[in-house]
Amino acid sequence: MRPLAVLAFGGNALLRSNQKGTYEEQFQNVENTCRQIVPLIRRGYDIVICHGNGPQVGNVMLQHEAGHNIFGLQQMPMDFCGAETQGAIAYMIETAMDRVLYANGITRRVISLVTRVEVSPKDPMFQNPTKPVGPFYTAEEAQRLAAETGAVYKEDPQGRGWRKVVPSPAPVHISNIDLVGRLAREGKIVVTCGGGGIPVIWENGGYKGVEAVIDKDLASALCACQIRADALYILTDVPKVYINFRQPGEKALDVITVAQAEKYLAEGQFAEGSMAPKVRAGIHFVRKEGTECIITEAGQLHDPSCGTRIILK
Repeated sequence: MRPLAVLAFGGNALLRSNQKGTYEEQFQNVENTCRQIVPLIRRGYDIVICHGNGPQVGNVMLQHEAGHNIFGLQQMPMDFCGAETQGAIAYMIETAMDRVLYANGITRRVISLVTRVEVSPKDPMFQNPTKPVGPFYTAEEAQRLAAETGAVYKEDPQGRGWRKVVPSPAPVHISNIDLVGRLAREGKIVVTCGGGGIPVIWENGGYKGVEAVIDKDLASALCACQIRADALYILTDVPKVYINFRQPGEKALDVITVAQAEKYLAEGQFAEGSMAPKVRAGIHFVRKEGTECIITEAGQLHDPSCGTRIILK
């Protein structure tokens, strides 16, 4: 049986910080990232791809708001916006991956799944929404929107305005995960858990969407655990994880144990909203499966020893 790897695409796989976010820009970024996966495929790996959707879901919320303000169209909830961006991004990944496979003479089918991810309604994050989403508002606008919609708005720490904040609960189950594993082990490249998955809770015998955002890296780690993957690759914009990042004594990490990773987390070596969630996701996967998590940039995948590797001990 071929080894199975879950790849978590970071935001830079879709959109660079200096770009406007046109379709052409995003598709080119996706195709470049897919091209960099080829060395893994040539080494015999079966592949599952998960991805983020942060900038895209923010833009969709802006579009819905503009449609509401100008034309009176109904604004859609977060789970709907997540599904909308999940499908659009999966379409780009599937199309780009097909082009890359054809160009390299590789015969693999690519399958995209719109994926619901279950969270617990008792998750404490529902009592403490902290994940900012959507556009910035003035204090007056945020106050008005909060009164009209019941949503929570908080001031940006960098003074850019006020933003809506939603819970970021932990993922507990991925819908159709058995099919994801089966398709991947049959040699299909499966795109799933986009944006961390569409957040749902189980209620009255069925799933119900909720206003929340699931961390993409944690969802990728859960996916890797539930399909018993041999490796979890978390792709970001740096080749390795660093301690003392951009400070005196900066050091790139090659191989660290779960215990070392937890120590560095406790010391605050990894920034929240940046490297810390990736390291936590790696710890979760390695502790559960006993294999390894590799955190690196896509351009390093040609090197079998690339990145920072988190191992059990």
